[in-house]
Amino acid sequence: MEEGSSAGSAGSDSSTSGSGGAQQRELERMAEVLVTGEQLRLRLHEEKVIKDRRHHLKTYPNCFVAKELIDWLIEHKEASDRETAIKLMQKLADRGIIHHVCDEHKEFKDVKLFYRFRKDDGTFPLDNEVKAFMRGQRLYEKLMSPENTLLQPREEEGVKYERTFMASEFLDWLVQEGEATTRKEAEQLCHRLMEHGIIQHVSNKHPFVDSNLLYQFRMNFRRRRRLMELLSEKSPSSQETHDSPFCLRKQSHDNRKSTSFMSVSPSKEIKIVSAVRRSSMSSCGSSGYFSSSPTLSSSPPVLCNPKSVLKRPVTSEELLTPGAPYARKTFTIVGDAVGWGFVVRGSKPCHIQAVDPSGPAAAAGMKVCQFVVSVNGLNVLHVDYRTVSNLILTGPRTIVMEVMEELEC
Repeated sequence: MEEGSSAGSAGSDSSTSGSGGAQQRELERMAEVLVTGEQLRLRLHEEKVIKDRRHHLKTYPNCFVAKELIDWLIEHKEASDRETAIKLMQKLADRGIIHHVCDEHKEFKDVKLFYRFRKDDGTFPLDNEVKAFMRGQRLYEKLMSPENTLLQPREEEGVKYERTFMASEFLDWLVQEGEATTRKEAEQLCHRLMEHGIIQHVSNKHPFVDSNLLYQFRMNFRRRRRLMELLSEKSPSSQETHDSPFCLRKQSHDNRKSTSFMSVSPSKEIKIVSAVRRSSMSSCGSSGYFSSSPTLSSSPPVLCNPKSVLKRPVTSEELLTPGAPYARKTFTIVGDAVGWGFVVRGSKPCHIQAVDPSGPAAAAGMKVCQFVVSVNGLNVLHVDYRTVSNLILTGPRTIVMEVMEELEC
């Protein structure tokens, strides 16, 4: 986004570039808080924590009780204690995402006071940054719909990238979908999305141009955020940015030059090169969950590939051998707003590498080390995890998966 200006001003005052970097980090931080807050809002609506409430003969629509919410956060392991829960909600209050229903308390308190998400009462401040973010999120969701095929794996300069769109085709789509009335207006929209860190050129070498150049969304809006991430002082760009198969990014033909989650074979262990934190990566044990992190840095994402959780390689033939010590299980998993909550790895057969303990897959009974037999009735024992990932991504929100589990596990 600022590549051209920084290259042209190499000899200028360093405070300018420092200011630009700080502004970019603030945009990244704001985007993460907005997504985290919206995911929490939807969950609270779904579980009826947010509802109409009465006090002194007056009805306050779509609000929650602070004390009850803190109980809920601890119960759902979003906070370890009440003090932490207060700090988390104060972060949302400081960003203007929630507020006291009468705006009489700026601090979030562990008492029976009514608070509300500003998005539920139409008071959320829509500045240019927020408008660009919300526009980008809406476009992302439309592009992620099963019937849309604009996002595809493509190559540019000998490197294969996942989930890309071609600039010229994207402009056509924006006009066709009514997101812009003319091609020029569509291009102006793309420039705004790029300026606000929503999209980027796949290798961050070009501004947005109506051409055959490839671009990607720099953020996975569907990644399940942990509220505890709000207390992290690090910006998303300084944290580990590996992705699950449900947020495919960069795929290089040369494994020696890339640690892409999608290009390194399951048998190879790639050294973890950045900090480890529970919300993005834990140890590769039975409870390991590898979530995708947002990619809002100014450089292309660098993805890390954790070691396989399997104790030994297993072939499809071994699984199908009569009398083999494996039991078949079938799960029906309904994806939520941020996905299905598991990671697939391996090839012929694929296996479950990680499961989000609070996600839909875990609720259905899925565990690590299970082998994927079929997806929505289609046998996948003889394909790799890219194919399985694509089947899930392009299919319905509700998936039926048959797996095989070792009896001795």
